[in-house]
Amino acid sequence: MTKRRLAITTVVVVIALALTGCSKSSKASSTRACIILPDSASSARWENGDRPALDKALKAANFETDIQNAQGDTAKFATIADQQLSKGCGVMILVDYQGAALAVAAKAKKAGIPVIAYDRPIAGADFYVSFDNETVGALEGQSILDGLKAKNIDPKTARVIYGQGDPTDGNAKMFYDGAVAVLSAAGVKPAFEMAGTWDGAKAGTLFEQAYTAVQGKVDAVLAPNDNNAANIITILDKNHKVVPVSGQDASPAGLQNVLLGKQTATVYKPFTLEATAASDLAIALLKGEKPTADKTLADGTPFIHVAPILVGPDKVKDVVAAGDAKIAEVCTAALKAACAKYGVA
Repeated sequence: MTKRRLAITTVVVVIALALTGCSKSSKASSTRACIILPDSASSARWENGDRPALDKALKAANFETDIQNAQGDTAKFATIADQQLSKGCGVMILVDYQGAALAVAAKAKKAGIPVIAYDRPIAGADFYVSFDNETVGALEGQSILDGLKAKNIDPKTARVIYGQGDPTDGNAKMFYDGAVAVLSAAGVKPAFEMAGTWDGAKAGTLFEQAYTAVQGKVDAVLAPNDNNAANIITILDKNHKVVPVSGQDASPAGLQNVLLGKQTATVYKPFTLEATAASDLAIALLKGEKPTADKTLADGTPFIHVAPILVGPDKVKDVVAAGDAKIAEVCTAALKAACAKYGVA
């Protein structure tokens, strides 16, 4: 436990839960928390991290959980929701997938069930719990600037290919806007802007097309997450090129690329802290209390936010020490020397 505290001392969770002792609503009297995760392909975090963290916290507070994964299928998302609502939910925690959560949130609210938009914003939700997404993007942009500086490349003349997440994901725009603000302020102008996607293989194809379009003249790549970055790096490797590449999620593959110097940094978003914030909020709502937040989105949705951390090679050890990455997955045989160099053990 001490190691974990040390590893996340720089993470600030801003939660203002002004909990008042109100009686439970008759419309949301169920003791069950209904949770829908989006998929397993875009990130390993949903099944390996968020599911067990949310389940453990809610059950520890003596509440039932019904956690299901839509597996990247909007129709399945709707079907799961209908099944959960028919059984009864005291609160719904939804991670949106291509807008599928919009109709679900509307149904839940009509039934008097509070909705927590988790990690991705959902219009009409009662609360939004996530990382400060524009800050995530700003850190990605800063990692590109740091990489250019290390190579003595003037940002004003740098040829940077811009990638971005799926436009149907409300977070993607915030990530992108945060990154672009930092890059634009430094004088960076995109040499090419790729279409947005969270599909890693598609990102690799899009990047290969972009690489051809700029005739291989690229100084850096703004990649929206580690999954996209890994596929982009595969194309760079094929062309024997190493340039600054951004990313987020602190995934095993992302951390490996950071240690190898193929990815400048990854933005670490400790899912355990996000899950704790959402669980605390859900528990308060299940108890009939009235939580508040100190920040709101543009549409007025109360926003409970968690601060992200930029992780370069020297901070990979902190992610492992915190338990958010397994040393066996990061420090494989090919990474043995890099792990030893940066004290990952």
